[in-house]
Amino acid sequence: MSNIPSKSEILDWIRENPSDSGKREIARAFGLRGPDKIELKKILRELKDEGHLTRERKAKVAGALSNVELLHVTAIDKDGDLFAEPLNWKGETKPPVVLYVAKKGDPALTIGDRILCKIAPTDEEHIPYEGRLIRKIGSGPDKIIGIFRQADYGGRIEPVDKKSNREWRVEPGDRNGARDGELVEAVSIMGRARMGLLKAKVTGRIGDPTAPKAVSLIAIHEHGIPDSFPEAALEDAADAKPTDLGNRLDLRHLPLFTIDPADARDHDDAICALPDDDPKNEGGHIVWVAIADVAHYVLSGSALDREAKNRGNSTYFPDRVVPMLPDALSGDLCSLHEGVDRPCLAVRMVLDASGHKINHDFHRAYMRSPASLSYQQAQAAQDGEPDEQTAPLLESGIKPLFAAYFAATKARNARQPLHLDLPERRIVLTEDGTVESVAFRERLDAHKLVEEFMVLANVCAAETLEAKRRPFVYRVHEEPKVEKIDALREVVETIGLSLPKGQVLKTSALNQILDRAPAEVHDLVNMAVLRSMTQAYYSPQNFGHFGLNLKRYAHFTSPIRRYSDLIVHRALISAHGWGKDGLSDQDVDNMDKTAEHISQTERRSMLAERDTNDRYLAAFLSEHIGNEFEGTVSGVARFGLFVKLNETGADGLIPISSLGREYFHFDADTNTLTGESSRRLIGLGMKAKVRLVEAAPVTGGLLLEMISLEGKALVSRPAGGRGKSRARLKVSAAKKKAQKINRSKS
Repeated sequence: MSNIPSKSEILDWIRENPSDSGKREIARAFGLRGPDKIELKKILRELKDEGHLTRERKAKVAGALSNVELLHVTAIDKDGDLFAEPLNWKGETKPPVVLYVAKKGDPALTIGDRILCKIAPTDEEHIPYEGRLIRKIGSGPDKIIGIFRQADYGGRIEPVDKKSNREWRVEPGDRNGARDGELVEAVSIMGRARMGLLKAKVTGRIGDPTAPKAVSLIAIHEHGIPDSFPEAALEDAADAKPTDLGNRLDLRHLPLFTIDPADARDHDDAICALPDDDPKNEGGHIVWVAIADVAHYVLSGSALDREAKNRGNSTYFPDRVVPMLPDALSGDLCSLHEGVDRPCLAVRMVLDASGHKINHDFHRAYMRSPASLSYQQAQAAQDGEPDEQTAPLLESGIKPLFAAYFAATKARNARQPLHLDLPERRIVLTEDGTVESVAFRERLDAHKLVEEFMVLANVCAAETLEAKRRPFVYRVHEEPKVEKIDALREVVETIGLSLPKGQVLKTSALNQILDRAPAEVHDLVNMAVLRSMTQAYYSPQNFGHFGLNLKRYAHFTSPIRRYSDLIVHRALISAHGWGKDGLSDQDVDNMDKTAEHISQTERRSMLAERDTNDRYLAAFLSEHIGNEFEGTVSGVARFGLFVKLNETGADGLIPISSLGREYFHFDADTNTLTGESSRRLIGLGMKAKVRLVEAAPVTGGLLLEMISLEGKALVSRPAGGRGKSRARLKVSAAKKKAQKINRSKS
């Protein structure tokens, strides 16, 4: 009880802070948590009984809360307490704040959730009520991100989500000061306005949707990605201090350097390789992978940990990153910067001459990176063009590392993971946030090297924790569904390839398709195979990793940007008895819920990143309306075609109404369109020349017009008259249908 202040200390503090003297404020001032708060409540009750404090009963006023209220959760403070407001407040003043008091067995709640609660008054002026859950009603009203359009009746909101063709009406009192053309955040509310539109209430004004760097901001708001840290998390990060060697294994003599993109925002993994001098392993290699010891700084249950779990992972955009951890950690203490000492978790892996792993062991260690290299630097040095930074590392670090990688590729080829090779777009922005260029990232051996050893380190983590019978989260990728493989079989048959039936599906069978695909449909086949796959996720149960063709797999190598890896680090710390900062009992009890949550946050980030790239591409191409582009038919639907443009990788829609004068029949089994009169067949992988008709940066949508297919022109519809009018109607309908299914293409 040494942390509990005396009665005189409490009374002194109340005299000095008369306007801020509630129980919560006193607890916060003296740093009281958990059981200490119960003791504080007891002392305050005694002070009241002794006459030192007076309790003023709040008079019942118009608009006061009843015994049972429907609330929505509005905030979470640095101590993890939830606050709510009445959902249907009719008072003239601001709605009163309700402290949510959870009991054992209550479901986890988050901002926006609607809850039915039993209400009771409190003794605190700033938080006049507390609420206890009767039942959870729902996950809150639908959040809307859109463009506000002013009108005499108030206004309406046009969505920025290209999956939606719905608009909302905003009454004059619900516009929250929004201006015409402004990007706003809103929630749907009960009832329909005139003309059948749903009603919405503006809750926040985001700004000019055409402003530089607004694109990623739209995605952040649209997908609900937390982009500001609670004060308590920032305080924890600011209080963190560098650690010393202590009982860690000293690896500062090893050339453990980082290899990352040139514009990397953090460095959480370092690698090196040495020839194995054991005569029993002639031609073998010793590979070290060292990962930032994030668990040392982010303790289970802390404010930092709660926010990291809430975010689940970092989210990366062309102009910014929304990190999982504050910059004091992600950009400094947990980043393996060149020339500074850093704590790490390291795995030592022994490979034989053919790249097969013989054994491995983990260590809690201390390292100092001699260099932070880009992929291009490492590759250039290996190719005989070292620079000032890589020259000193060439013989001792870079060449041995590539030698180990070339050996590891032999084992990898024998294992037969999926040979997917999908080009990654790189969007380059100017300083003011406009798109300067769009290109595809280089794919170097240096990239593959880092990926290969990270995969191997992840396998080691899973094997070790299984052997030690410790709970952790696997990275799971289950086998494709039968119907997905049947659909893939039909796709590849249209381009002259085949996938055998009636056999247990192996990655080697899919690799034969990927390796035999003609160059002109290489990307298309890769995308088709990818779409046939199930989505990877996190789970405490092991179901293997089909894509990598591995029996067990976990994420260990990126704890700065993935919460899953932090769990694995804590599990390794507990398994080896390296300290008290391993898995807590609560971590173990909540493993299923945590795995499901971080799987969802990962999908949320992927959607936000993809939406942002689509919008940047549309903004870039909006300057090229009327230009002609070469592309490939990447999707076929009843309402039209999707064509992927060769230069940028952007996908655009060609409505079926604009394909020609004749009617086209859609065959879902073969993913083809056939002209009724000409019998002309249009299918996946066909080369197309198109004209850009429309580019909408706010939604990311592109509308194209076919010029020629496989070098042959299509006969256009008549330029005027009824045909043109009907074509416009069909284009509009096709666009709406495309908006609804656009996401299903990936």
